[in-house]
Amino acid sequence: MRIVVAHNRYREAQPSGENTIVDSEIAQLTAAGVEVLPFLRSSDEIPSMSKAAKALLPISPIYAPRAQDDLARLLTEHRPDVLHLHNPYPLLSPWVVRTAHRHGVPVVQTVHNYRQVCSSGIYFRDGMICQDCKGRALGVPAIVHRCYRGSRAQSALMATTLAVHRGTWRSVDRFIALTSAIADHLRDYGIPDERIVVKPNSVPDPGRPAPLGDGFLYMARLTPEKGVDLLLEAWRRHPVGTLGTLRVAGDGELRPLVEAAAAERADVVYLGQLDRAGVRAAVEASAVVIAASMWHDVLPTVIIEALASGRPVLGTALGGIPYLVGADGPREPAGTGPAAVTSAVAGQDPAPLPAGVVTGTAGWVVPPEPAAMAAALPVARAGAAALSAPARLRYEQTFHPDVVTKRLLDLYAGVARR
Repeated sequence: MRIVVAHNRYREAQPSGENTIVDSEIAQLTAAGVEVLPFLRSSDEIPSMSKAAKALLPISPIYAPRAQDDLARLLTEHRPDVLHLHNPYPLLSPWVVRTAHRHGVPVVQTVHNYRQVCSSGIYFRDGMICQDCKGRALGVPAIVHRCYRGSRAQSALMATTLAVHRGTWRSVDRFIALTSAIADHLRDYGIPDERIVVKPNSVPDPGRPAPLGDGFLYMARLTPEKGVDLLLEAWRRHPVGTLGTLRVAGDGELRPLVEAAAAERADVVYLGQLDRAGVRAAVEASAVVIAASMWHDVLPTVIIEALASGRPVLGTALGGIPYLVGADGPREPAGTGPAAVTSAVAGQDPAPLPAGVVTGTAGWVVPPEPAAMAAALPVARAGAAALSAPARLRYEQTFHPDVVTKRLLDLYAGVARR
């Protein structure tokens, strides 16, 4: 099978889980015997572009002429079976879908965000969830609020792009929804069920999990939508040392809040930005990983990394997080979750879970509120051991590269046959 993987890489100065996932997926497909034809552009190319090329940048999200010419040559020369698109902005543009179809090549797109509708792609503005542009022919609120790169002009361009390419997106042959929440988003956008496949990302298998460490790990961008301020407020509701150590890794505009918390409390440790070895060490030192997102987070890779290492996850009940921890199905009755099981093993009477805490197969989810997160922290600490093996099993059955790659190959084969 011959597959074109098309992706506009985000700037390397801005850590991108999407870049990492695309690189990993290319490696997995190649290892599976697929001939991968990378069609990649990078936003890091923009500063070194010629003046003529820079002059065309404002229209490139709508139509990028050079990318279409290059893609047309690639398709003509190699005659691939499928084009797999990830991020098209700003140097590819959704027009690559039309170019592929003109050459008789079906298109699969992995939906990493909400940018079919939302100019910023995250449904989050001014510290809260925002869906003001849903159902509009033109996303005027995005322009008014400068949602794209803080610029009214660039927001107007992106809102126009989304309006122009509504028909383009609806012509995609198959969408890969990373979670059930993204599948719901696509249905709401008008995509029929038969063109949506739920297939998550994967991370490499780190091997047999190390014994549980102690305490909690938060590892994400230190920005409002990722909820580190929510977590710190919840943490302060417990006396110092009663929950073990809270380790915080990452960088961003809210870093001063984390540094202040680490200076204030001996049970908060700021680890900074970590490399791969540092990530592995931080996960192994902890018992529970926290995903405190305040937006409909699509698929935080840190959760899959936690499950792979046998660490259950405490997250907010937003976006793809309930799906990842196996808490998007029917709720368990109070007093029957792993925390209650742990209490029973310890010779205690099973206690019902605090209001708002929902137990999944590999963790817990709570409303994105400090009180709910504070109530869930001791539950997660007490139940970590009981959910360690189920967390690893969920990774093996759902997120392991062998499982995910097979599903992707089956998807390609089905689209190519059509």
